[in-house]
Amino acid sequence: MGNYERFLDQDLSTDNYMTTGSIYQAVINRERNLGYGGRCVEVVPHIPLEVLSRIDKAIKKNRANIVIVEIGGTVGEYQNILFLETVRMLKIKKPKDVLLVLVSYLPQQTEVNEPRKFNKVELRGELKTKPTQYAVRTLNSAGLQPDIILARAIVPLDKKRKEKIAFNCNLQEEEVISAPDVESIYEIPINFEKDGLGNLILNKLKLQPRAQDLKSWERLAQIIRGSKKSVKIGIVGKYFSTGEFILADVYISVIEAIKHASYYFKRKPIIKWLNTEEFERSNSKLKNLKEFNGIIVPGGFGSRGTEGKIKAIRYCREHKIPFLGLCYGMQLATVEFARNVVNLKKANSTEIDSETPHPVIDILPVQKKNLAKKDYGATMRLGTYPAVLKQGTIAHSAYKEHLISERHRHRWEVNPKYIEILEKKGIVFSGFSPDRRLIEIMELPKTKHPFFIGTQFHPEFKSRPLKPHPLFREFIKVAIKR
Repeated sequence: MGNYERFLDQDLSTDNYMTTGSIYQAVINRERNLGYGGRCVEVVPHIPLEVLSRIDKAIKKNRANIVIVEIGGTVGEYQNILFLETVRMLKIKKPKDVLLVLVSYLPQQTEVNEPRKFNKVELRGELKTKPTQYAVRTLNSAGLQPDIILARAIVPLDKKRKEKIAFNCNLQEEEVISAPDVESIYEIPINFEKDGLGNLILNKLKLQPRAQDLKSWERLAQIIRGSKKSVKIGIVGKYFSTGEFILADVYISVIEAIKHASYYFKRKPIIKWLNTEEFERSNSKLKNLKEFNGIIVPGGFGSRGTEGKIKAIRYCREHKIPFLGLCYGMQLATVEFARNVVNLKKANSTEIDSETPHPVIDILPVQKKNLAKKDYGATMRLGTYPAVLKQGTIAHSAYKEHLISERHRHRWEVNPKYIEILEKKGIVFSGFSPDRRLIEIMELPKTKHPFFIGTQFHPEFKSRPLKPHPLFREFIKVAIKR
C-alpha cells in the first residue's frame, strides 16, 4: 500500500485495502444479521462476491477510471485461491474491462564456465522460462489466462526469452514485458514505458492513448544514478534479524523516506541496520554510532530490545548525533530523558513495565477500560489526526505551518502528569493535539542539540519520492552537515 501511495502521490483510505480475514468476517456478520435473507451461504460464491463488492466500493469512492488490484503471494498458494476465483468471476462478468497481469520470476542458471558481460552484469548461464510456464498453467487450472506477463529477472529479457514465454504461454511477444533489477524502484516506470506497457494496457482496455510525461521521474532517476556524495544513516531496530540474513525492507516506509530526503539533496543514502539487542549485550558497541551522520529509532511494540534503544538514544543525545525517533522511538526518547536528565531513575513506559513508579509513557484512562476487557482494537490510535505546532521550534521551522495532519498507529502516549517536569528540564513539546491533551512532537532546542526530534506519529507514511517529508528533509540536511 505504501508504495502505491508513494508512486501516485495520494493518501489511500481503508477502502483500498482488504484481507481475507476482513472478507470472511463481513460475510459471517451479514449472514448472522439475516443479510442473505435466510439463503444458504457458502465460501463460493459468497466470499468472492464480497471481494467484488469491496472493489466496486473502491471504484466509487475514488471515482476511478482504472483500478489496480494486487493479489499477494504466489500462484498455487491456498491463501490466494479465493481471490483468483474472484478474478475468474469478474472476467466473465466484464470480459472487456478486466486485464490479468502475472508477475513471474525467471531464475538464472549458474554455470562454471567463463562469464560473459550483458548489460553490465556478469551472466553465467541463461534465464530459465520453465517456472513461468508452469505458473501460467497453474493459473489456467484456476480458469484464468494472463493477458500480460511481467518477467522479473536480474537482467533485461532478450528477444529469445520473450519468444519462448509468448509461445508457451499463449501470448504475443509484445505482451511479455521485461522487468529487470534496477538500482532504484523509481526507475521501474521508466523501464516499463520503454517496453510499451502503458499503451499496451490502454489498447487492451480500449482506452485512448495518453500523453507521456515522465520527465520528473527521469530527473529523479538521474539524481539516483549520478549521486556521488553520500549520507550515512543508521536505523536502530529489532525486527530485521532472521537467522543469518537481514530483512532489509522490514522498515520499508522509513527506508524510502530516508531515500526521498537524500535524493532531494542529491546524496546517495547509505543505510545500515543496527540490532538494538547488541547494545544491550555490550556498551562498547555504542561507539559505532559515531560512524553515522544520523540515527533513526523507528516504531515498534513490546519490551524486547528497548533497553538497547534507550542506550542508543542517550548516546545520540550526549554526543550530538542527529536523531529522529518515530512513534516508539519518540516514547523511548522521553523515557531516556526522564531517567538520565530529570533523574527519575526507574521511569518507563507501562507497555514495558506496568509497575514502574514513573510511567512517563502510559495508556490514557479512557483506553485502560478497553485493555482490561482485552478489547485491544479499541485502544489503537489509528489513522490521520491534526496537530498544532509551537512557533520558534525545529518542527515549526521544518513544516512552515501552524496546523498539520499526520498518520498514527499506537496505543501509548506521553503521560500528561509528567509534561511540566520534563519541560522544566529542557524538553520542548513542539506539537500537540488541538485540545492539548496529547503530545505529538518532542524535541531539544538547537542550543542543546543540532537535531533531536521524536514524533508520536509516523511521518514516513506521508513521504513521497518527489516530495520528501519536511522532518526527514530537515533530518538529512543536518546529517549532511555532520
